[in-house]
Amino acid sequence: MFANHLPLPLVLINLLGVAGIVVWHLQGRSRPTARLIVQILFFSVMTGVLMLAGFVPHRSGDEQFQGTVAYLATSARVLWWTHLAWSLIGFVRIYIVLEKRPQEARLLQDLIVAVVYLGVALAILGFVFNAPIGTLVATSGVVAIIFGLALQNTLGDVFSGLALAAGRPFSIGDWIALGDGTEGRVIENNWRSTFLLTGAHNVVVLPNSALAKVGLTNLSRPDETHQIPLLVRISADHLPERVEEAMHAALLRCDRIVQAPLPVVALKSIDAVAIEVELQFRVRNPAERVPARNEVISRIHEQCRKSGFLLAQPLQGFLYAPPREAQVTPRSAGAL
Repeated sequence: MFANHLPLPLVLINLLGVAGIVVWHLQGRSRPTARLIVQILFFSVMTGVLMLAGFVPHRSGDEQFQGTVAYLATSARVLWWTHLAWSLIGFVRIYIVLEKRPQEARLLQDLIVAVVYLGVALAILGFVFNAPIGTLVATSGVVAIIFGLALQNTLGDVFSGLALAAGRPFSIGDWIALGDGTEGRVIENNWRSTFLLTGAHNVVVLPNSALAKVGLTNLSRPDETHQIPLLVRISADHLPERVEEAMHAALLRCDRIVQAPLPVVALKSIDAVAIEVELQFRVRNPAERVPARNEVISRIHEQCRKSGFLLAQPLQGFLYAPPREAQVTPRSAGAL
């Protein structure tokens, strides 16, 4: 329909491209769905105008145009490729929102966005400006090798971050424990590092390459509850059944521990001195371990006094006997 009046569709495509950019920015990042609708709408209308005009954006033929028409054709192609890139990126971001992916999925999102922009930039250089793509790719490959050798550690952190994001051993907000004893809640995960907020309210920054090499335990999965064992030694003069009942009663009076599932009282061993009892109880999250343990110890002490139980001495007290002091016999006054 526009074939005989090509400048008109070129002007229309340029106006649509510029208007789409303005409307896209006015939507803001807080409205990804509206942004995607705007991107698809403007891109579809621009594509329809190109098809009706017989204008192919992926095939350069601007030699037939002269003056202003040539500039309009070039800008129309650039705007079409730009809107194509934004539409693809919008689909990626909407997919992440709809799938409720964790916050650290932005690493994969950024990688996809970078690939889309790189591909569109090469397409514009090759299809619009007739640049030698093969030479550019070869040159960029040499430059990439040089930068790769110079930034080995940084690139190792980047690819380790991508591997962690793909494997998803943890999410933002999870409490994790590392093999070296470091514990904390994950508060941020970027291209290079992972940030942990420890129980001492300090922020530990871990390079992703180091985090990918150590074993870690996710204390927030399958849920936030965390089990704590506590060993208690009661004098062997008391009946084990009464000891078990007293420990259950003490645990049931604790407010800081989880009562479903019920805490466990395990009679581990008995000898002539003590009955060893292991209390197994859960807390709502790892951050409540210290106050919960303090409360349990306080309730156990109260229950022992109420029931007349005596706490047994620790086993180390019987295994260790301090050496006797050597007795020094003073010399007699007349000794030589």
